[in-house]
Amino acid sequence: MNASQRSITVVGAGAIGGLIAARLARCARNGTPVNVLARGAQLEAIRRDGLTVVESDDERYTARVNATHDAATLGAQDIVFVCLKGQALAQSAASLAPLVGPHTHIVSAMNGVPWWFLNDFGQAHANGRLESVDPGGVVSSALPGAQASGCVVHLSSSIAAPGVIRKGRGNLLIVGASSPRLAARAEEARALLAEAGFDVQAPDSIQHEIWAKLWGNMTMNPISALTRSSADVILDDPLTAQLVAAVMAEARTIGEALGIGLDMTIEERNAITRKLGAFKTSMLQDVEAGRTLEVQALLGAPYELAQRAGIAAPSLGMLYGLARQLDANLEAARRTPDAHANKS
Repeated sequence: MNASQRSITVVGAGAIGGLIAARLARCARNGTPVNVLARGAQLEAIRRDGLTVVESDDERYTARVNATHDAATLGAQDIVFVCLKGQALAQSAASLAPLVGPHTHIVSAMNGVPWWFLNDFGQAHANGRLESVDPGGVVSSALPGAQASGCVVHLSSSIAAPGVIRKGRGNLLIVGASSPRLAARAEEARALLAEAGFDVQAPDSIQHEIWAKLWGNMTMNPISALTRSSADVILDDPLTAQLVAAVMAEARTIGEALGIGLDMTIEERNAITRKLGAFKTSMLQDVEAGRTLEVQALLGAPYELAQRAGIAAPSLGMLYGLARQLDANLEAARRTPDAHANKS
């Protein structure tokens, strides 16, 4: 399959969405456009100059995409790649409904637990709705979970400037259907992404892959945001390292209640993190940039799943509560930036 055979929209032109959109557009044939939903300076730059990707010091290209802020102008698509953070998706989901028809395939490339996670999965908890990432059903109403596949991203990328994406390390996307009924559609998406230049794998279970990545992200991200420390410092301190291990142990138990078995120890998983060195997590970067935090997808949903399964998760709950308060305080500061300007 090539891009000219499908109507394609990428929702979110950030570091990952922008890279996916640009690569898809570069390999599209017969001039068929790739649509991108974006906003602000990113939208203006893409409309004016195209979407530029710096793959390496020796490779740089600009792809032309059809950029808009209004999904209603695009209509129902064959494939919709959702590349938003969970909190942004909950806020904008209703506006995405025009993109989805009965045959639309939705592929989410997001951190943490997605809204469709329990679709045909989770043993006794299968097909339930997760209030933490789908409040009031606003996401699933616009983007039906029965039409969704997942994409676990194992690569780094960043926005170098409006309309410019800088590719970092890694190139792997793991793409799998939320249900066996979507197996053929997931294979189509993998073929499309492979043609665009990604290394693509098919998992035995996409939910297992999501949980395995979450197992590291759900500790390093919020602890770094709370402490402003890099991951190596967190693991070097015996007390924060103990908190990391406690949350991961609880998450292992939660996963087992859903039918997810993790094939490595906590020490082996943290050894992988150590190899990355003194890096800043995405949540710490969001704190420093004044952005909202991915609290619900990384912590709220696992805690909700623990409650449903009757699993005690005090360390996860404590970390969730602290991160939730941090996010609320940051939001309050954004709304009243001059609140303390006149105080001596």
